[in-house]
This record gives sequence, C-alpha cells and structure tokens, in this order.
Amino acid sequence: MRTTGGSGSVLHVVESLNRGAVENWLVRMLGHARKREIALNWSFYCTLPNSGALDEQARKLGAIVIHTPVSIGDKWNFVRAMRQSLCRLRYDVLHCHHDLMSSAYLAAAAGLRMRQRIVHVHNADERLPTPSRVKQRILREPMRRICLSAADRIIGISDHTLDTFLAGRPRRPGRDVVHYYGVDSTPFATGGDRSGFRRTLGLASDALILLFAGRMVPEKNPIFVVDVLAELRQLEPRAVAVFAGAGSQERSISKRATMLGVHESVRQLGWRDDISDIMSCCDWFILPRPETPMEGFGLAVVEAQLAGLRLLLSRGIADDPLLPTAGFRRLKLASSPAQWARAALDLLNGPQPSRADTRSALAQSPMDMDRALNDLLQLYR
Repeated sequence: MRTTGGSGSVLHVVESLNRGAVENWLVRMLGHARKREIALNWSFYCTLPNSGALDEQARKLGAIVIHTPVSIGDKWNFVRAMRQSLCRLRYDVLHCHHDLMSSAYLAAAAGLRMRQRIVHVHNADERLPTPSRVKQRILREPMRRICLSAADRIIGISDHTLDTFLAGRPRRPGRDVVHYYGVDSTPFATGGDRSGFRRTLGLASDALILLFAGRMVPEKNPIFVVDVLAELRQLEPRAVAVFAGAGSQERSISKRATMLGVHESVRQLGWRDDISDIMSCCDWFILPRPETPMEGFGLAVVEAQLAGLRLLLSRGIADDPLLPTAGFRRLKLASSPAQWARAALDLLNGPQPSRADTRSALAQSPMDMDRALNDLLQLYR
C-alpha cells in the first residue's frame, strides 16, 4: 500500500466513533483511502470512555482507537490524561473536531512538538457542554481566542460555519479554509424497492413518503414535519411521514401526530444503517431547521439529492450542500404548514430530479470523494 506522501501521523479528536456525522465522515475517508491504496497513519482519541459502533471498522482500516480514561467533566484530569497520551505516542498533526471545545485539546498539547494543530468547525451552534447560559457566555470568547491563536489552521465545513467561528475576523489566507465532506454516491446508483419498503412499513403501495432523516432533536425541528404532514394529507391523502433517526423528540412527535389525527400515517424507524435505500424509496426530503443558528452543513441534504428526492428546506439551510441539479423549495419557518404542504405538491407536480445528473454534478464538486480526500491530505502537508 503506498503512503500519503508525507502527511505523517494524525490524531483526530472526536466524541466517539458512533453515529455522528463527523465520525462517519472520517471513517468513510479512511475507507476510501484504503480503496485507493493510500496508507493513512491515523488515530482517534475519543472523549467519551464508552466504545462506539465504528470502533472495530476503524481498527480494521488500520487506525488506532483510544478512549479517554477520564470523564471530560473532570476537566483538569481529562487534559492531563490526554497530554500523557500525546507525549507517549507523539503525533505530527493534532486534528480537533469539537469547535470551541477544541481549546481544551490544544491546551493538552501546549508546548509539544507537532507539525500542525488544526481546529475543525462542524457546526455554527457554538454550544458548550454546560447547562449554564452564564458559563457559556463567559467561556465562549476566551475559548475562541485560544483556538484562533494556538491552531495553525481553522477549517470550516461550509462558508457560513467558518465565518461564524471567526466572529467577524477576516480569513487568513491559507490558514482559515473551507473543506467539504466527501460524499460517496455509490450507494445511490440504483433505486430502492419502493413497493417492498412500503409493504414492510404497512403502507399502501402508492403512498407518497415525506422523509425526515437525522437526529430528532429541537435544533432539527422534526415536530414541524408532523404539522406539514397534517396539511399535506388534506391536499394529497396518500401522503405519509417517515422519520429515520432518534432523539429527545420521538415521544413528542407521536403525541403531536395523535393530536392532529395523523398518527396512522407516521412511521418512526429509529437509527438505520440503510439510509441510502430508504431515501431511494421516498418522494420528499424535509429539513425544517430553525433559521438561527444555521445548519453547519447538511450532509443528509446531499444524500437526498443523490436519491432523487425533492427537497423542502427552511432558511436555516445554507447553499453549500445544494448541487445545480437540486429540486427544492426553501421556505421561512414563519410560513404556515399549509404553505409548506403546497410547496411539496408543487415539487411533486414538477419534474423529478435526475439521479444520474446529480451524480455527475457531485463528481464536479468539492464533495467528490477523490477530491475531498486529496484536499484533506493536502491540509496536513
């Protein structure tokens, strides 16, 4: 297996190798490098002590997976334990993936010889792991300053995410850059079994599926999907909603569906590993995220386009994940659910986006797997 040509040993600091978009992207890049016969000397330092679903997959791809022996809540001992690992294993690159929290990892690496320290910003929420709003407000700017001064590079997953983290500071050429996730179009090359999927869920064979895929939490606003469904069924009785994901609002979604009389037309699937197949069996993809703060980068938005879905998006979704072939409507959350429902029917009555054209558009974009991998490795050189 040929080498990366000088990227050296890289330590990625992540929460855990579980279902998060960041961790899935990193393991996907690791697997793609192996397919291209590029050997990556990567390790993952997980800030949660428990094992993740992707631990073994990462190890099989040649990575080392390390779990912190100390809870991150025990801040001083956490930093000390991490520093001991850094001193013992000696990395060329420290790649931190926790936005403002990356300041703690930079502190652990202070004074150590490394070629690069990178802070990778994956969302624009700028939340810290404390329930105290006062602490969040007090700590936010000092932690930002540590990141900006101690890191050799600040990487954002979109223009909006990078500029939000910089907080009005101008981008430093070559140091503050955007790097898009690499997206694998292969699973979307063929359509799914639409009839079989509907049959499995106990739906009519001609059901029209409105899909929500992702974390079912307030910052994704999945309850609004139920409101849209109730209005959509008044216009198109075949419409149903499918939720692929899990989170704190699962029970609230069921209650809302019952209250609006659409409980029989809602299916909650939990987390699924076959999301490409599910998307390929649906008709619309909906993401009504609150408009502030905006989505860092909608990976599911890209995947939905590859599946040929029509997109219903709030103005909390930036332009970055939209390809030229996208069929979408972007609406205000202040617009009524009835307006969202009418937009869904307008999209349905128009031409379906071409999956082949979408794959071609992706291949020409920074999200192409080969280009994304090459750009990522260039960051380390």
